[in-house]
Amino acid sequence: MKTGRLIRGHLPWRALLGALALLCALELHAAAPPERIAIASAHPAATVAGQETLALGGNAFEAAVAISAALAVVEPYGSGLGGGGFFLLREAGESPTYRFLDARERAPQAAHANLYRVDGEINKYLSLNGALAAGIPGLPAALVELTERFGRLPLRDSLAPAIRLARSGVGIDRVYRERAGWRLEAMRQDAETARIFLDKGEIPEEFGLLRQPELAHTLEQLGTKGIQGFYAGTVAAQLVKTVRDAGGIWTLKDLTDYRIVERQPLRVPLDQGRELISAPPPSAGGIALGQSLLMLQQLPWQQADSVQRTHLVVETLRRAYRDRGLLGDPDFVRNPVQQLLAPAYLKQLASSIDPQRATSSDSLPHSKAWKEGDHTTHFTVLDTEGNAVAATLSVNLPFGAAFTVPGTGVLLNNEMDDFAADIQGSNAYGLSGSQANSIAAGKRPLSSMSPSFIESSQDFASFGTPGGSRIPSMVLLAMLQYLDQQPIERWPSVARYHHQFRPDLIEHEPNTFSPAETAALEALGHQLKSTGRQYGNQQVLYWDKQSGKVAAASDPRGIGTAVITPTIPK
Repeated sequence: MKTGRLIRGHLPWRALLGALALLCALELHAAAPPERIAIASAHPAATVAGQETLALGGNAFEAAVAISAALAVVEPYGSGLGGGGFFLLREAGESPTYRFLDARERAPQAAHANLYRVDGEINKYLSLNGALAAGIPGLPAALVELTERFGRLPLRDSLAPAIRLARSGVGIDRVYRERAGWRLEAMRQDAETARIFLDKGEIPEEFGLLRQPELAHTLEQLGTKGIQGFYAGTVAAQLVKTVRDAGGIWTLKDLTDYRIVERQPLRVPLDQGRELISAPPPSAGGIALGQSLLMLQQLPWQQADSVQRTHLVVETLRRAYRDRGLLGDPDFVRNPVQQLLAPAYLKQLASSIDPQRATSSDSLPHSKAWKEGDHTTHFTVLDTEGNAVAATLSVNLPFGAAFTVPGTGVLLNNEMDDFAADIQGSNAYGLSGSQANSIAAGKRPLSSMSPSFIESSQDFASFGTPGGSRIPSMVLLAMLQYLDQQPIERWPSVARYHHQFRPDLIEHEPNTFSPAETAALEALGHQLKSTGRQYGNQQVLYWDKQSGKVAAASDPRGIGTAVITPTIPK
């Protein structure tokens, strides 16, 4: 192809004009970097830990390490070194890089499909409480991975706030007391758990002090020795011995073989140049969010009144949750992600929604359903370079397996209950399991945890919450507030409702709907059931790329904090 000729050593005029136009376009679309640091977490002490690490010269990834470790100390009912989670990362650059770190717990190598079957029957107690309920933890490995690959500070510096909290103590709050009440009997069954987390077998008084010197020592071992400080050496030996003595099946090889898996984040193009970046399998949440948003794009949800909007959102959730039973650990099963997000498939699903009538779940093609523990934790952080992290962490049920390893302070998870222990039966929450999520050696259980971003050339937003199978519906409702251009404070505080295909009903927080709205939804054929209490604890942030301004918000249902911190000199 011919090109313009050079004249007196200059570019051809067409090429020059084209270059100028490109420069102008780049200038118009250049993002203003975040003016300030933004953090939102489920506990004030964890938020401060993130600020402290950034003040030392750390970045968002190291702040995430500090926040995660602090939450392990102050929220033992939601996460911990004995648990795992998902980390969604945004690495700043002209074209940002997204990464997804899978730190989900793994089944021990001795695990098998009939692990919890005794005399032909599933014994649910064994998958909920005690040593046999625990998968191999992933959080310690994630803290090392984030530091070694993306950090610039020594790991011990990022862990210092958590170590201080564990040794000096943290105040008992109302959330701690509530969660302990839910698991009191199980906690009483394990002497070490009762010694550390209860007061003479009872729920500690509010404002009492929780000290965890053994956990401080384990954090110090992790900070100085890295992976070897938890997955090998004296800590690992104590973990394995205690678990096996109590009837568990861990081995030292299970610990030394544990690896963080970096997976491709789920990326779903949306209208108006936006993109959803979310969790891939072994999370089912990202796919549910992608399906729901793409279906709603074909429906007039923004123009609808409150009842009709609820109806349309519920019907998209019904269809998205129906497909969860097809998913599992991608290292073990093939996940039909492309098919579930195919435009033709979603167009067919959206067209099957009757605007005047609820669809009976029984009328849709059958699919297995499931649910996991809903008392996890979530945080999000953005630094002034544009690096960001959204992370959802868990030990499954409150206080996990209610089993603590003496000498380590490590409270173990009960994530093995997230597998389908009986693919013909159900898990702790009464929902049926699926073959794709059956127990197998080395496998990671399916999850709803959905740390998510929505990004465009104009802005960036981060979402996430604890809440088990309700996570995708909660995140979706917050995203709809964002898409509706509501103030950020509305995103985590919006009244919540939920539908998960089975059971076929709308669960909702008290006072979500007025009597008139309830009657109108029932007239459309919906069944409604109040949860009797509020649920979830969403943490969100926002970056306006045109102005550089940032904002963050913490769910008013919890005790967390959101802060905007001025740029910290390095």
